[in-house]
Amino acid sequence: MLVVGDSLSAEYGLRRGSGWVALLEQRLARERVDARVVNASISGDTTSGGRSRLPALLAQHQPTHVVIELGGNDALRGLPLGMTEANLAAMAQAARAAGAQVLLLGMQLPPNYGADYGAKFAALYDKVARAHQAALVPFFLAGVADIPEAASLFQADRIHPNEQAQARMLENVWPALRKLLK
Repeated sequence: MLVVGDSLSAEYGLRRGSGWVALLEQRLARERVDARVVNASISGDTTSGGRSRLPALLAQHQPTHVVIELGGNDALRGLPLGMTEANLAAMAQAARAAGAQVLLLGMQLPPNYGADYGAKFAALYDKVARAHQAALVPFFLAGVADIPEAASLFQADRIHPNEQAQARMLENVWPALRKLLK
């Protein structure tokens, strides 16, 4: 299993081994799922970076499953939505062509980006998932970023979830991933 993501998956600001990907490895072991997890996430990565890195990662690791957690940095940088969508689509297509099942982790934006941009951004994940037979977690940070006490689940930068939030992030991913693993 290959996880291609940004700081949310790369344990930015967290103790090593405390992020949701490490918790996923522990869950797989507990449930006796024979899967090796390669976390190829890089803090600050965009869909363009993931797209350019993915072919070599697929060739090297030959994963049966690819989890794509990218796009948030595209939006933070104001990159065109069409570019983000095209990059995610190309990644999903490449992973499927390599024989892997794909799980796309959707993201949503804070309201200060505007309702229209935010809605279009969130919708592009569903569009890519449908077009490329990928499983989808509509909002990776559900129960973390969208709750009244959200500030308590973020680091001081108010961008990166803290250690306490990581288990919830895994719980958002696990049901969709478990279906793919069967």
